[in-house]
Amino acid sequence: MTSRPAVNFRAVLPLLALALSALALVAARPTALRAQGVLVAPQAVFMNHRTRSGAIELYNPGAEPVEVSVSTLFGYPVTDSSGVTTLYTAGAPEPAEPSAAAWVMAFPRRLTLAPGQRQTVRLLARPPQDLADGEYWTRLVVEAGGGRVDLAGPPGDSSAIQVGLVLKVRTVIALLYRKGGVSTGVALSNLRATVVGDSMAVRMRLAREGNAAYLGQVHATLRDARGREARSFAAPMAVYHALEPRYTLPVSGLAPGRYTLDLRVDTHRDDISAAGVLPGPAVRDTVSVVVPARR
Repeated sequence: MTSRPAVNFRAVLPLLALALSALALVAARPTALRAQGVLVAPQAVFMNHRTRSGAIELYNPGAEPVEVSVSTLFGYPVTDSSGVTTLYTAGAPEPAEPSAAAWVMAFPRRLTLAPGQRQTVRLLARPPQDLADGEYWTRLVVEAGGGRVDLAGPPGDSSAIQVGLVLKVRTVIALLYRKGGVSTGVALSNLRATVVGDSMAVRMRLAREGNAAYLGQVHATLRDARGREARSFAAPMAVYHALEPRYTLPVSGLAPGRYTLDLRVDTHRDDISAAGVLPGPAVRDTVSVVVPARR
């Protein structure tokens, strides 16, 4: 019987710690390592039942070839109890969900991009024949594998164990497929604002109306007792079902007193094609908030 070399656990544990540190580094500074992603355009794809086709363009800006795969995944933005927005995904969505993940395909699905190369990926929809009117959703997942990071062991370690990370970069964009009459709207409720330290936390509930996602932007303006603008922000958002997002405004430097927060939600977006954004009515609300004196 061939004996196996004993594993030096004292050597493995520091290497695993180094691997975790490297993963944190990848998240914080992806350009510092050999792994690279690809640029994907546009940021959202809109398809209709008449043409049943679309396209994305991939570009490799790096100096090394990149292996790329394109797949679909059902998902949409959701918020947790603290107002943080994340992407909910489901490999097997509920039957009531308007998923297009099973019948939207990419051609080619796998490819290699040379340095500086551009490649168009065609998208083709093959929906069921009895597809009802409405809007259907999926996410396009573009995964690029671009390198390996070898992690050296502790100084003086002579074990034969080697630890390395094969790095992949994923880009996820929305794809919306529309058939027949589609409309959208949003209901705004439960607007509130609370000052915590140097920031003002702004929360609200946004519920989609109609049979299509509400793609738009949240605009907020904080005004003092004289109606003068003191702070403002604008942030893109997409309401597929219902959201309760949390936004923050800096309040350091503001004079203590009572302010009014004006909030508006509309379908204006600068980052995606205007032709793909369904028009919907803007909604507004205001809330009074007190900025306390600094201690």
